[in-house]
Amino acid sequence: MGDYKIEIKDLRVSYEKKPALKGISVSIPEHEVFAVIGPANSGKTTLLKCINRTLELEPGTSVRGTVTIDGLDAGQMRDVYGLRRRIGMVFPLPVGLPLSVYDNVAYAPRMAGTRKKAILNEIVERCLTQAALWDEVKDRLGTLGTMLSGGQQQRLTIARALSHDPEILCLDEFSIAIDPVTTMRIEDVLVQLKKKMTIILVTNLVQQARRLGDITCFINKGELVQVGPTETLFSDDPGNQLTYDYIHGVFG
Repeated sequence: MGDYKIEIKDLRVSYEKKPALKGISVSIPEHEVFAVIGPANSGKTTLLKCINRTLELEPGTSVRGTVTIDGLDAGQMRDVYGLRRRIGMVFPLPVGLPLSVYDNVAYAPRMAGTRKKAILNEIVERCLTQAALWDEVKDRLGTLGTMLSGGQQQRLTIARALSHDPEILCLDEFSIAIDPVTTMRIEDVLVQLKKKMTIILVTNLVQQARRLGDITCFINKGELVQVGPTETLFSDDPGNQLTYDYIHGVFG
């Protein structure tokens, strides 16, 4: 296990005074897949939004506790946009920019100052390949991204998230709009990507967490139930009855 990339301590979040996270404390190692599982409305997405500070854009939210990245308090960072550039975010439903497929992926590198066509071409091909989309769109890169199918748009969103070489990649139920075959292809890519970045995977598919997670974190009703090596949580005796019941479909 490597050094901790992210450390979350006593994180408490409320929406309009209604608790969403109740004192979450977890440490996320570098270059590993940290899987987050739990029923709907357990606070999994809220956890992701605290890491890249997009939660503060939502009115009526209250956040206490600390999130540190590389030992620095993310909540005290003045360059919020710089922080968010270090973190790629992929949400459940694709939100494509009203641009071509090519420009969707090239947008962030251009904003960072990359202008050379050859470099942009390499970034676009690499990111689309990593998102298991290149073979399907390489002959129509000028097509509007919003004209792609739902599953293709989701993969385009993943490619866009990878285009600024993030240190951390957060995926919130990325496979919700993707067919199982393509989901498996992207899972293979994620295994390779963790060599370069830390991956936080929120998923309602417990078997996906089992396949990909080095560490699995189980949250229920805003509370941390259990966190530990994935093989422990998915064993016949994880040491917590609630964990066992959720993973085996007793509730969810």
